[in-house]
Amino acid sequence: MSFLEQLLRRHLTDWRSGWSMGTFGAIAEFHQDDGEVAVIDDLLTRATRRGGVRIDRKMVHELVPVAYETLSPKRHRWSQTLALCLPEAKARRSGNSVLTEIGPDDHAIRGIDRTGILFDMGLSLPQCDFCIRTSDPKLLTMLRANLGGSVFDPANGAMPAILNTHPHRVALTNIGRVEVYQKIGGPDTGGVSPAGPHTHVLPKLLKGGRTHSANAPIPEGLLPLGALHPGNPVIDPLGNDRSFDLHLHAEFQELLGVFGTAESLAGKNAVHEALDVAMGAEQALVPAGRFARSAARIALRQKARLAEYFGDQALIRKVTAWQGLLEQSEPESEDDDAPGH
Repeated sequence: MSFLEQLLRRHLTDWRSGWSMGTFGAIAEFHQDDGEVAVIDDLLTRATRRGGVRIDRKMVHELVPVAYETLSPKRHRWSQTLALCLPEAKARRSGNSVLTEIGPDDHAIRGIDRTGILFDMGLSLPQCDFCIRTSDPKLLTMLRANLGGSVFDPANGAMPAILNTHPHRVALTNIGRVEVYQKIGGPDTGGVSPAGPHTHVLPKLLKGGRTHSANAPIPEGLLPLGALHPGNPVIDPLGNDRSFDLHLHAEFQELLGVFGTAESLAGKNAVHEALDVAMGAEQALVPAGRFARSAARIALRQKARLAEYFGDQALIRKVTAWQGLLEQSEPESEDDDAPGH
């Protein structure tokens, strides 16, 4: 196996790592619990009783991985992602804008689901067909009665039926799929997304027509189809603060060194080099690009956590002084702590 394939395989078996496929505003996520039993575990495919993910092995050699970190609104945190991209021409799919019946899901991850019927929800997504899958006769009748219309049309009964019956959701891309078997977040789940595999469809974000967050440094000409979210050193799988995990931090910094963008790496390196020679923030030459500036702020947050971890009071004072300038001078454009939403 290639280095990338080995990397993906290792993270599929690591419960701390999460996966997603979709686009900005419509995303399917796969997560596992510690000790959760896999019902399918085959190279680049893994499924539990709550959901599954498959990376197409034939496409791995065409993937362009892009590692990046994003700022959290909470100034002691950051998120980290390995985006799985393809050139735009190879990434695009049907882009259906109306509810469309696809047919039996012959390639479902679990054999038991292959008699289910797939329907593209028609969200006009360039790099993902966001689908629901069902064998329920009543839901099938309702969906077929509303084919060719927008699921967001108040007169279309498809969306209320979907929300009431909780069919499987399937995000199909040209590199694989994520399937979610759990209920859709809403009144039946206490108004929150269930822990573990879940989906988000957010019409307000979809209206922007963006393929990814503006805070993700995806190089021009590429589209992110999916993402690996390795275990975060400061945020636990439930989104809570955790004690700083030095091993998880070091692991992602290695990935960043291999797959990070030049601009982001330049921003981090400028901070590291300046702190090493005790240079003040007002003297440091941090690159002017947006992603470089964000990376510089993230580097400071990481230096602060490292300084606390090792009890380095001198470094804590230096970083605090830097943050007083850089954090306050930057606009608040951070994502939340759930990349892709």
